[in-house]
Amino acid sequence: MNAAPADQIRLLDVQALDVRLQQLAHKRRSLPEHAEIESLTKDLTQLRDLLVAAQTQESDCGREQTKAEQDVDQVRQRAARDQQRLDSGAVSSPKDLESLQREIVSLAKRQGDLEEIVLEVMERRESVQERIAELTDRLSAVQAKTDDATARRDAAQTQLDTEAEGVTKERAVVAGAVPADLIKLYEKLREQQGGIGAARLYQRKCEGCHIELNITELNEVRAAAKDTVLRCENCRRILVRTSESGL
Repeated sequence: MNAAPADQIRLLDVQALDVRLQQLAHKRRSLPEHAEIESLTKDLTQLRDLLVAAQTQESDCGREQTKAEQDVDQVRQRAARDQQRLDSGAVSSPKDLESLQREIVSLAKRQGDLEEIVLEVMERRESVQERIAELTDRLSAVQAKTDDATARRDAAQTQLDTEAEGVTKERAVVAGAVPADLIKLYEKLREQQGGIGAARLYQRKCEGCHIELNITELNEVRAAAKDTVLRCENCRRILVRTSESGL
C-alpha cells in the first residue's frame, strides 16, 4: 500500500486522538466517585435493612403494649365491679364475701403484674424508637454523602464527555483527510493491537512495541519509497517515518 508521507503523518494524529479518547473513557470508568458511591450504596442498603427491622420491632412492641394495656384495663374493670359489689352490701353470705375479697386481692396482684409488663414493653419500645431515630439520622447523613458523591461524579462525567465529544469531532475531521484504504487498514490493526494501529519510528525504534529495528530492517526502511506504507516486523503495526526516525 502506498500513501503520501503527509497522509501517513496525519495517521499519527488520528492515533493520538484515539489514544486520548481511550484515556478519557478509562478516566470516566475509573472516577474515584464510582467506588465511593458503591461503598455508600452498600451502607445505605445495610442501614435501610436495619431501619426496617427496627421499625418492625417497634410495631410489634406497639401491638404488645396495646394488648398488655387492654389486659390491665379488663382486670381493673373487673376489680372495680367486685369492689362495687362488696361496697354495696349486696353480698351477705360470709363465704361469698370471703371469696369476693380474695378475688379482689388476686385481681390487684394480677393488675400489678400486668402493669409491670406494660412498663417493660414501654421501655423496650422506647429503646427501639431511639434506635430508629439513630438509624434515621445515620441514613440521612449517608444519603447526603451519596447525593454529594453522585453530583461530583455526574459533573466529572459531563466534563469528560464534553471533552470526548470535542476530540471525536476533531478526529472525524483529521481522519477524513486520510485515504480510505489507509484508514481501513489502521482501524483493523488498531482493533487487533489493543488500540494502537499506527506507531512512529523514532530513533530507529518502533513506538508501538518499543523494539529497535535491526540493521537489516533499517536498510529495508531506508530503501523503501517515501510513499510506501511500512509495517513493523515485530508488532505489524503501521510504521510511520518522520524526521526523527534516525535514518
